[in-house]
Amino acid sequence: MPARSRKAWAVRVVGATGYIGSRVLTVLLGAGHSVTALVRDPSRVRGEGARLVTGNMRDRGLVRGLAADAEAVIATATPGDATSAEADRDFVGAVLDGLRPGATFVRTGGIWVHGEGDALTEETPLSPPALVAWRAEIDSRALAAPGIRSLLVEPGIVYGHGTGIPALVFGQERVGDPAALQLIGPGTQHWTTVHVDDLAELYLATLTAGAAGDRFLAVGGFNPTVAELGEAAARRLGLDGRVVAEDPAGTVARLGGFGEALLLDQQASGEKARRVLGWKPSRPSLLETFASGEYDPA
Repeated sequence: MPARSRKAWAVRVVGATGYIGSRVLTVLLGAGHSVTALVRDPSRVRGEGARLVTGNMRDRGLVRGLAADAEAVIATATPGDATSAEADRDFVGAVLDGLRPGATFVRTGGIWVHGEGDALTEETPLSPPALVAWRAEIDSRALAAPGIRSLLVEPGIVYGHGTGIPALVFGQERVGDPAALQLIGPGTQHWTTVHVDDLAELYLATLTAGAAGDRFLAVGGFNPTVAELGEAAARRLGLDGRVVAEDPAGTVARLGGFGEALLLDQQASGEKARRVLGWKPSRPSLLETFASGEYDPA
């Protein structure tokens, strides 16, 4: 395992008020790094210690300027809508134009681009659903950028603190008599998962110990089925664990491309990040957080 750099980095974080980025910001500051955060709303920044710049990832001139005087840029932001591909393409172009030779660029991808598989790794051929098909070209372009240390973190389904995609499981419709919780899809599909606080620590490890061109699957090694998650939620909701499968066509009709992605059957261990970076995810599994009541409706 390569030695982790002990230097204090001058880091620019984009997306520092988001679900992932806010935790990344906290971890970076806690590790003693100098952080400038590009944010749309400074009032939403949690904690103190970062220099704040008001703006957004679509401002090419601002992004280029921030990158130009940075040792590293960490990007966790995405619009999360139909503009995501164009926004990310423009943003990556601006960062690459601005970064000096030898600087570092850590981007956020996603495990969905690897398609289905029961033992996914960073080398698994890409087979993305339509929702994220645009990522492949941008990821490749950034990782191959000459003269900089470019890396990619690919999270599974992120959970923790009662929010993220897993909260949808509790919001599913109740059907039948006695009532049962409708699953997202048939329930046989596995979801790769990672706790948001473990994920934030992986960004720090990637910054300080990753090599140019590295991509890391950010998964904790727990791959529950949607049925297991639904049953755990149904117990918390007083339904005695009763669940009902949903026809995949119905899932796609209801949720569109997002539903197609949630139907992927994915399992992964995240072994590379542990071996190469010394990453040690330690938070409770998603099933454990469900059982603890963390996701119970208010």
